[in-house]
Amino acid sequence: MVEGVFVALQVILGVLAIVLVLAHSGKDTGLSGAFGIGQGQFGATQVMERNLTRITIIVAVLLVANTIFLGFIL
Repeated sequence: MVEGVFVALQVILGVLAIVLVLAHSGKDTGLSGAFGIGQGQFGATQVMERNLTRITIIVAVLLVANTIFLGFIL
């Protein structure tokens, strides 16, 4: 039962990490430009990118921690 919860959490965190990384704008506008996220004033875009980076780091740390935990219980 507990393993199933953490495996499901692993899948959700993995998909979320992929979506967040793709949402970042790199040299090109990336997917953020496709959805209109990267457009706007420079100040607002920088704040949004900073927050997106923070959320991505948090999800990545949770994904690594969950992977380690799954390694111990499986």
